[in-house]
Amino acid sequence: MQIQRILSPFYVFKKKLPMASYILGRFVTMMIMLFLLGFAVFGLMELAPGDIVNQIMLQQLMSSAEGRAGANISSNSQDYSEEQAAARRSELGLDKPFYIQYFRWLKQVVFHRDLGVSLISQAPVSFLISSRLFNSVLLNIISLALITFFSFLLGVYFSTKAGTPADLAVTFFALALHAFPGILMLILLQLFASVTGLFPVTAYPRFPFSDSPVRFVFSYAYHVFLPLLAAFLGGIGGSLRMIRATMLDQLGQPYITSLRSRGISEWRVYFNHAFRNTLNPYITGSANMLAGLFSGSLILEIIFAYPGIGRLMYEAVIQEDINLVLSNVMFISFLVLLGMLISDICLAMVDPRIRYGSQRS
Repeated sequence: MQIQRILSPFYVFKKKLPMASYILGRFVTMMIMLFLLGFAVFGLMELAPGDIVNQIMLQQLMSSAEGRAGANISSNSQDYSEEQAAARRSELGLDKPFYIQYFRWLKQVVFHRDLGVSLISQAPVSFLISSRLFNSVLLNIISLALITFFSFLLGVYFSTKAGTPADLAVTFFALALHAFPGILMLILLQLFASVTGLFPVTAYPRFPFSDSPVRFVFSYAYHVFLPLLAAFLGGIGGSLRMIRATMLDQLGQPYITSLRSRGISEWRVYFNHAFRNTLNPYITGSANMLAGLFSGSLILEIIFAYPGIGRLMYEAVIQEDINLVLSNVMFISFLVLLGMLISDICLAMVDPRIRYGSQRS
């Protein structure tokens, strides 16, 4: 009875506002997943070979050796002792167990809104992420928009041409693109740019946006064309086949036959009824596609030297910069989980049959 009395406001809220309670529950689940993910990342980084303190101190020795003529790094490597390394490790808090380090970092983020500083560059992590995050989000949003537009355009069109030679050819090429390795596609496009010289081998202009905004936009489109093409070709195969198959399934349903028997035009049958029902599986799969784009952009950004968050993540893992790695993982995971939540909300908006958390009478 006591438990029911405590939970009664929640049940009332869920009954009156089922969608709001669903969104709130998803946010709570998202926070729990991020917490567990961060804990796992800290544990895995603890198991990684190497010592970041040695890297930091060697980097300091190298920078100091550059200022001295004829300095030898190997001779200077004895300038610091194990006691100095232990003191440095204690200063950075790396001498504590990984779970204590994680809770200390979590407390700093939650209560002070501070992601800390990079252990290698000593720059604020929030600055490093914000300077790269927009580039990755822009690239992936453009890719998702192009894949969505052409997948629906071609999928709906060729569903009307089912069984024709053109439909068989498009289905074959879509299957081939879906099965083609993404990393091989990126390497081939990089080689194409290098051999022909028609496109730059890097995916970002050499001057900032503030110098010339209009010139930067055109230069950015020119530089990012091949990476976008790789992301587009890698994603359109599966989504086109899914939309085409869903349209064909809907066109074979009894309600389509009933609509046609009532004399409703084919245009209205396709776009007012069958097309609308193809949105459900695509919206559900779009969150997974966005997650795939973000994970695939890591290789894309490395091969084409694109200054995005994936490349920043790679550099941080190589250097064992735990603060930067954890913040990157949290940001990317949060964006993916947020995309899944938005896709569920959009699914409820386009399909009136879906009411999250509501009870049917």
